[in-house]
Amino acid sequence: MRIFCSNDRKSNLPEGYDEHIDIKCRSDIGFNFWDKDLKFDGGFSSLAIDLLYISIFVFVMDRKVLRNKQNDNWSRTFELNIPVWDVEFWNSQKDLLHDMVSFLSGDSWQFTFRKKEILDENDYYKSSKYKKAEAKSYDTVCMLSGGLDSYIGAIDLLEKRKNKILFVSHYGGGKGTKEYQDMVFESLKKEYLLEDRDYIQFYATCKNGMEDTTRTRSFMFFSHAIALASAFNTDTEMYIPENGFISLNIPLTGARFGSSSTRTTHPYYMKMLRSLIKKMKLEISILNPYQLKTKGEMVSECKNLSLLKANYINTMSCSHPDVGRYEKESEPMHCGSCIPCIIRRAAIFKGLGVDETKFRDNKLNKTEAAKLNKSAFLQKLRRFNENSAILEIQKSGTIEENLDEILAFIAKDSIEKAVKFRDELYEKISGAAFMPRRFRKNGLTANDNIRDLIFKGYVIVFEISDENIEILGIYKNNLWQKP
Repeated sequence: MRIFCSNDRKSNLPEGYDEHIDIKCRSDIGFNFWDKDLKFDGGFSSLAIDLLYISIFVFVMDRKVLRNKQNDNWSRTFELNIPVWDVEFWNSQKDLLHDMVSFLSGDSWQFTFRKKEILDENDYYKSSKYKKAEAKSYDTVCMLSGGLDSYIGAIDLLEKRKNKILFVSHYGGGKGTKEYQDMVFESLKKEYLLEDRDYIQFYATCKNGMEDTTRTRSFMFFSHAIALASAFNTDTEMYIPENGFISLNIPLTGARFGSSSTRTTHPYYMKMLRSLIKKMKLEISILNPYQLKTKGEMVSECKNLSLLKANYINTMSCSHPDVGRYEKESEPMHCGSCIPCIIRRAAIFKGLGVDETKFRDNKLNKTEAAKLNKSAFLQKLRRFNENSAILEIQKSGTIEENLDEILAFIAKDSIEKAVKFRDELYEKISGAAFMPRRFRKNGLTANDNIRDLIFKGYVIVFEISDENIEILGIYKNNLWQKP
């Protein structure tokens, strides 16, 4: 499908395109970024605004085109022609954008760029709203989705420090999302004496969008925060709190390999996003302090447990809280049986003991989907093998070891040792490409093409493919190291 995107309400659909969407056409897109009080110490990066618009167009098409209409009932192909400020830069990042968004959604995304005629940020600077607004000073952004993880992340951050933090939320057309976000921020505001201006809640939606998988929502959500942070005029930390189990989203069954499980904060996706931000020359560090934590650990280790106990019921974790409308429920409710609900229930049981969250299905037996999810969890727990966990993780998507962290650890003892370790490791990996089958078979899988290279206590797992090798991961003492 070829889509012509615009931001000027004037462009006509050129020949050869299937659809035209305009970010300013309210029948296409709901979008309120420029309706907010957005005056900071610096000006917005035009590249960051480009990224925001790209993410909006991607999100809209993700909602408009139904997966069940495709040949495989899932994957789609998109070609987007998008107006941008810097055509040369975005042409140089086509491959990275393609890989990042395609990995996130499980579709094929191709991009063509043309010169943007209207710079909306310039129009905003000229507005009376901007001229009258008081400049705000921040050095930290914390994503606030209304879920349990983001609430704990906000609490922990505020317990550490209480100033120069901007909380950012997004809501669309779903019932209840905004209300849960409002309740969460109100509790933080009261506890930590925050101001209303410390919270920005964006609305962005595809009008009449029918596809509800919305795998690209995180790209759009994060892009809002990146655009804001680009105007802070200082090095900025951007916190995206999510537990490691959900982040990896290890498939419980063979039917949920790849993008059938969400990749909102998957390490491989985040690595690509960080790479793009770096190439945009934005001083924004994306952080997830809970990458190696379970949701239960997040709950039990929360820095203000009394506040969490009083307000956790006002967070929403369910993947489809609106389903209750078919049963004429007046308010959105946790279903109790989707994967996020099951993980939430286990986490609260571990961390708080008693769970007062209202669930539609307390026993996981009301629907076939609920029974399947319960069975999948129990089966996975029965078959769990700590030694083979590394290969199960790989099924969710590529995990690339952060060698810098290994080297930094070694460098604490000796910089010379770290440099020597790096050089010898690279030499060892390069040598593996010659007769790769001479290395031992990996004992954790029946796949004859997966082999182990042993180097100074580390196991480098690689897969042989067409006489090439692909590094799957690095681990030590049967423990997966931080990605």
